[in-house]
Amino acid sequence: MSMKRFFVVTNDGKDRDGRVTEQVARILESRGKTCILCRKDKQKNIIADSIPEEMDCAIVIGGDGTLIEVARLLKKEIPILGINMGTLGYLTEVEVDRVEEALNQILDGNYMMEDRMMLDGRFDDGIQDVALNDIVLSRKGALRIIHFNLYVNGALLNSYEADGIIISTPTGSTAYNLSAGGPIVEPTAAMIVVTPICSHALNTSSIVLSAEDEIRIEIGEGRHGRPEEVFISFDGTNTRELRTGHTITIRRSEMITKLMKLSEISFLEILRRKMKGN
Repeated sequence: MSMKRFFVVTNDGKDRDGRVTEQVARILESRGKTCILCRKDKQKNIIADSIPEEMDCAIVIGGDGTLIEVARLLKKEIPILGINMGTLGYLTEVEVDRVEEALNQILDGNYMMEDRMMLDGRFDDGIQDVALNDIVLSRKGALRIIHFNLYVNGALLNSYEADGIIISTPTGSTAYNLSAGGPIVEPTAAMIVVTPICSHALNTSSIVLSAEDEIRIEIGEGRHGRPEEVFISFDGTNTRELRTGHTITIRRSEMITKLMKLSEISFLEILRRKMKGN
């Protein structure tokens, strides 16, 4: 596929002088391509309405967090290339000193594509959102445990007393899920990982479900019939408050994130470097 229109999103805190962004634009335009720079508001948030309808590729300059934000906002299966300006990332593919080489490689059609599954979360009122990493239920306010019920395909799987629960994709398995003691999953796999946060029972390990399973979380009552209040967040943002009796239904999204892969460095190699602290 010949790529002509590129949408470039920059984390302004990482590329403070705009040097890398200018370099990317210069290389693309020198090859006769259209380069559309992302517009932000005063709070440095991406203006969703300014995302172009027609684009062939999104280039993200920053870290994994910026790439996840773009993946959620695109709402379409556009190939994404991440240029890493943070620490070693799982998603951002290209290091800053290889920008020109990487862009020429893409423009010459020399790349692979990696599909990553996403999750949809739908609330009782029909509002829904999407996540590339995880959907997290966490306590609101005081240090107290949350009571909630977890249903899989309509059947009660477990009732939890915990600080919260993480519903993770394989991509998100190395994020909050890992910190909470959940398993690492190869990121192109198709499965859903359920990990309680600081469970107050001894037998609550993570559960790995099929990507085709439907998960429903119901907020239970607090102690002494007190109404429970919790937060639900999608990839750490778009937080919404739920109360006792409310539910969220989570299933595999029809949307996927398409990551462009240029190097031969595998997920396992990145994992090994992370574990060694490099």
